[in-house]
Amino acid sequence: MKPTDPNSPDTIGPMDTAAPATPGDSTTSPPMNATTNPTTNATEKATTAHPVEPAEPRGLVELYGPAYKRDPYPLYAELRERGPVHRVRFPSGVCAWLVTGYEAAQRALTDPRLGKHHSRGNAAWQARASIMPEPQHSQLQVHLLHQDPPRHTAMRRMITDAFAPQRVEALRPRFQELADGLLDRFAGVGRADLVTEFAAHFPFRVLAEVIGLPEEFAVRFDRDWGKVVQPVGPADPGRPAYEARLRGLQQYIADLVGHKRRTSGADLLSRLVAGRDAGELTQEELGSMVFQLLVAGQEPVTNQITTALVTLLRHPEHLAALASRPELLPRAVEELLRHDAAFELTTWRFFAEDSELHGARIPAGDSVIVSLCAANRDPRRFADPDTLDFDRSPNPHLAFGHGIHFCPGAALARAELQISLGTLLRRLPGLRLAVPEDQLPWIPAVLARGVNHLPVTYEHAPERAPDQAPGPGTYATGCPITAARSTSATDAPGRPSSRNAPHTPAPRDNAC
Repeated sequence: MKPTDPNSPDTIGPMDTAAPATPGDSTTSPPMNATTNPTTNATEKATTAHPVEPAEPRGLVELYGPAYKRDPYPLYAELRERGPVHRVRFPSGVCAWLVTGYEAAQRALTDPRLGKHHSRGNAAWQARASIMPEPQHSQLQVHLLHQDPPRHTAMRRMITDAFAPQRVEALRPRFQELADGLLDRFAGVGRADLVTEFAAHFPFRVLAEVIGLPEEFAVRFDRDWGKVVQPVGPADPGRPAYEARLRGLQQYIADLVGHKRRTSGADLLSRLVAGRDAGELTQEELGSMVFQLLVAGQEPVTNQITTALVTLLRHPEHLAALASRPELLPRAVEELLRHDAAFELTTWRFFAEDSELHGARIPAGDSVIVSLCAANRDPRRFADPDTLDFDRSPNPHLAFGHGIHFCPGAALARAELQISLGTLLRRLPGLRLAVPEDQLPWIPAVLARGVNHLPVTYEHAPERAPDQAPGPGTYATGCPITAARSTSATDAPGRPSSRNAPHTPAPRDNAC
């Protein structure tokens, strides 16, 4: 689980050899964005661009706009061919260095010279980056994604046991109950928005079980607070609403910490509060870690459920195969994560001094970001990378990052995806889009992929299977579905391939 915070960087196959131009180089290529015509070199902006300041290099790649958010992969393919490092610009106007390609990504994610603490950012980055205002930035943004060793190591160790694979497996029956409970509300209707009815709720309910969030606080949580990790720059007209969300969330966290201090238990939240009281965490670190759990623990999983469903709806043969053969779910989930990851870009990283990265000279404090989605479609690492292949093996995708910032909740996210897809396909036969695909509203977040709404139709749904709580690789069977392709002309072609579980200590490895 990772937050979609545009303020921190994370993950990486074979490296291109072409060296990109450095800032100010007059030989850089003309600007590109998702709507550039590669044959005429005419750039049709999908959105109004921020003016380029004289000090900025020519050839900036603009990573925003509706066309880019719908399908960034043609642009990523072009960037991989040009080289491993590129100068890019985000909606706030902040510029960064984007790493593409699998090998280059892996190397960047494990490069000890690159740190994540925001204090490393230079003045140019600080002036435009979509980061929280003070005092919230200092009080909510010193969590794991913005920490470097040795502090990162100590803080990470405090949460890994709660997300250990053994504990996740012990909680699977409860997660299945939660999924079925949500489906009970709409499975017989024949039409639903799978975001508002399911994907927006299931990850949060699972998270509440895992971290020990009391019911009275679960019902108080406003999903709109999750938008505080979507990019809102200092000059954005939406900044006042953004700051209001921040204040609401911060008060919620303060109330939650106070409650856990009064009613301490054995759950993760109670242990973090106890760690603060024992001097193991500062007050700011405690608030930041609770913030990260509440946002990173649910929003990316919500988005990944939607991207996986959109992919399956684009590939009806795969959807039908998965519905009729639920034993494919573990492998299918790994391939869906590779094919279109919800955590598209990592959070920022910084060099402490001017440094070279894959042929590019990067000034100290400039932000470096890795494109996980570009790395996961690198043909040098994955054969036929644009093809959805449930038989792909091995499948060393980078959807959860790489190195010391590898997502600590990866096992939980995998279980949630397997249960979500297995339950939806079993109980909603004939699943298909209710609108043309080009009408799906992709979220505008810089680092994340997903849709805000996913309207579908389906046939009469079977009742839930009695007493069924599938474990890993074992799922409830139901009637095979006959999936129909959306009426949208933009459908992509595809081809099928032949609160109380004990805290078991997580295995220690290099990722911790």
